[in-house]
Amino acid sequence: MKKIGLYFGTFNPIHIGHLIIAQYFYNETDLYEVWLILSPRSPFKIKETIADDRQRLYMAQLALDGISGIKVSDIEFTLPKPSYSATTLKALKDRYPETEFVLLMGADNVKSIKKWHLYEEVISKHQIYIYPRPYIRLDADEAELGVFFEKAPLIDISSTYIRDCLKKKKDIRFLLHHKVWNYIDSTGLYR
Repeated sequence: MKKIGLYFGTFNPIHIGHLIIAQYFYNETDLYEVWLILSPRSPFKIKETIADDRQRLYMAQLALDGISGIKVSDIEFTLPKPSYSATTLKALKDRYPETEFVLLMGADNVKSIKKWHLYEEVISKHQIYIYPRPYIRLDADEAELGVFFEKAPLIDISSTYIRDCLKKKKDIRFLLHHKVWNYIDSTGLYR
């Protein structure tokens, strides 16, 4: 049975931190592939700072062009809103019954997993690979929810920081894949 790692996020925009984590899990674990699951735009976020779903998908495709073992999925764009991981996982299992899906999560998300819709079902049916996040420590119960990869790169870059810098016309090109930077720069996205 193939094991696919699922890395959920809005990727608004996708940056090198996302890519480094995805590649780490592809290279250093038993995963056959890593899929970036793009979450749709939340109706509660300010529209001026959120790229359109298709723009975010396009940027992820640009960043992953030519990269083996890491793909992007827009499955959540087709599912009922609001988007819940439990719903997405069920839809993926229905489409790919012979595949084992593993959640790739930062320690910050593990801390809030008990607030998720149907979280008990999610953690009982799916293994979790946890990567460290700056300034986040898991207690014993939280750490037991998955396999902690303490040697995973500790990346302190956020899409929020990138968007804020872009609004202020700061040069952040080295935080993005060069094709993503070129797209954002040429379109004026996030400014």
